[in-house]
Amino acid sequence: MTAVLGRHDTAPAGPDVPALLAGCRDTVTPALKAAVARLDTASREQAEYHLGWVELDGSPGRGGGKAVRPALALLSARAAGAPAATGLAGAVAVELVHNFSLLHDDLMDGDTERRHRPTVWARWGAASAILCGDALLALATEVLLEDPSPHAAEAARLIATTTRELVRGQAEDVAFEDRTDVGVDECLSMAAGKTGSLLATSAAIGAVLVGAPSTTVAGLRDYGTAIGLAFQLVDDLLGIWGDPAVTGKPVLSDLRSRKKSLPVTFAVHRGGEAGRELAAWLARSGEQTEQELHAAADLVERGGGREWAAAEARRQMDLAERALTGAGLADGPRAELVALGRHLTTRDF
Repeated sequence: MTAVLGRHDTAPAGPDVPALLAGCRDTVTPALKAAVARLDTASREQAEYHLGWVELDGSPGRGGGKAVRPALALLSARAAGAPAATGLAGAVAVELVHNFSLLHDDLMDGDTERRHRPTVWARWGAASAILCGDALLALATEVLLEDPSPHAAEAARLIATTTRELVRGQAEDVAFEDRTDVGVDECLSMAAGKTGSLLATSAAIGAVLVGAPSTTVAGLRDYGTAIGLAFQLVDDLLGIWGDPAVTGKPVLSDLRSRKKSLPVTFAVHRGGEAGRELAAWLARSGEQTEQELHAAADLVERGGGREWAAAEARRQMDLAERALTGAGLADGPRAELVALGRHLTTRDF
């Protein structure tokens, strides 16, 4: 399948997103390392490994992810008319919260690898992963409250409410595992909490720190929420049909774990006969053969889940760009945010 948002492929060339992300990562990494250095020895070593800065043998690592959330925080400061660096504390905070959630997610999901490396809980044990994640979460608030901005407390409050919303989404995701009646709207609400909330805050926290008008902050948050949902929809599509070389997960990984992802839930509830067959398959226990997994993926597609998820991702990206239009941003920062959103939600599989 081609890129979900393939309609943008012929759009005029805009900002160089990989270069933009690299520049933001270079800006944030020294401050992030300084924050992590405050942790106790064990948590610091585990965090540095998790973040990709070192390997298990102590040798230098190749770095972690693309640092999308910190980039959004810096760009939101620029979108509010201030230098990007004024959003640095917010950028560090959202990256710390993101990695807190990853450490706990890996444990809850039983994932023994992340980016083709052992996860912290698999290497050091469950208790260490929990404590390391908790330390990163506390550190995020500490970093924000130390910022000289007169709006630092407001930014810290935003991080606190965002974490609560993130936990809500994660709690619902866990609860859904034992339910057979999960609806599409419930799944979208769960994704808005688990994925959209932190992206929304990342896209607004720089603007909060510089004291931007409420309409600008609201527009940036709406943009972040929408790209978060679009990102989750694309991620769910990749969880079934993604290339393992790109996703780092086995083919059909979400079906192997019988995850009630968005395309699966749509097909079950609105996919007619294919949906009923899919629901019966999900209710079975025991290991599934490769042939059965491929048959389940076909049921998702026949039930309309694949087509709906791709269309909904496009709709959410349209909402994101509309939110930026209403936020009163300068053309340059708006173009950067549009390009970054399209980059996140345009992935081939």
